Amino acid sequence: MSRPYLDTRKGREITRIFDGEILEQQLKWHRDASDRYVTVLKSSGWFLQLENDLPVDLVEGVSYFIEKNEWHRVIKGVGPLVLKITEY
Repeated sequence: MSRPYLDTRKGREITRIFDGEILEQQLKWHRDASDRYVTVLKSSGWFLQLENDLPVDLVEGVSYFIEKNEWHRVIKGVGPLVLKITEY
């Protein structure tokens, strides 16, 4: 299965775009191999859910920290989701 997003990498920064037409079942719980800050560039009704937490609204201009190996997922909103991810 292909990834449900498009990445553009520049050094340790990634611009990630989720198309607004993505199917909810394509958005899976997963873990990442490094700590990362995720800054929301564009979002309308999208959420971030960390393991054992309730989903939080992804607010444009706000950064969220996701710890290495922490289970998390995004929950589909309306239209595209655009993120800037900085890996550490």
